[in-house]
Amino acid sequence: MPKKIIAGNWKMHKTAPQTAKFLDELISKLPFTEAQVVVAPSFVNLAEATALTKNTKITVAAQNMHQAEAGAYTGEISAPMLTAVGVNTVILGHSERRQYFGETDGNLVAKVDSAMNHDMTVIFCIGEQLADRNKNNHFNVVEYQLRDGLFHLDKKFWKNIVVAYEPVWAIGTGETATPEQAQEMHAHIRGVIAKSYGADLAKNVSILYGGSVKPENAQLIFSKPDVDGGLIGGAALQVDDFIAIINAI
Repeated sequence: MPKKIIAGNWKMHKTAPQTAKFLDELISKLPFTEAQVVVAPSFVNLAEATALTKNTKITVAAQNMHQAEAGAYTGEISAPMLTAVGVNTVILGHSERRQYFGETDGNLVAKVDSAMNHDMTVIFCIGEQLADRNKNNHFNVVEYQLRDGLFHLDKKFWKNIVVAYEPVWAIGTGETATPEQAQEMHAHIRGVIAKSYGADLAKNVSILYGGSVKPENAQLIFSKPDVDGGLIGGAALQVDDFIAIINAI
């Protein structure tokens, strides 16, 4: 069975004091849950976040990382830097990284490999643009992103892979894929994985939905059999909203 996961991607939000306040409140209010709860603060707040969540059930993730171990890459952060402060999970391939920072499938293969070399967990993001869906090409786009970014991996590494399906047209727009649309794509993703790696592996891969998940719609989305949780954006910035989404799983 795949692990249930609720991950909050904070993007470029929250100062150090705001991070501490949020986590203190989240820890005090966190309900009992078998789901894994993940928060992804900005780079400058990762060390404090890992310290604050030590001995809790909250996992701290990075929002991105560079593929090189070290080097003349001004402004970048490497896997060894993350693991040294206790961060062992990273989000890779988010559509905002692809769109605004020109990340390519080649970049992402190298980043995934670096994460695997350091035994990190990768939340790997894939998703189509609205134009792709309007042309009925969304299944192909998502399959190519999945294959190009992850299918070079040996089977043994998939224990460290979480897939996050985020239709780009639903990120930060207020638009949300219907529960049926989410299930349809998640089932497709699981089927693509099964074709290359076998049904046993595919049925154990966590596939998250991201794209304007809110307390109001979370339960319906999470009720679908191939939706194993969510990668949450704006609603993860408010403690009560985030807890409501955790409760929905």
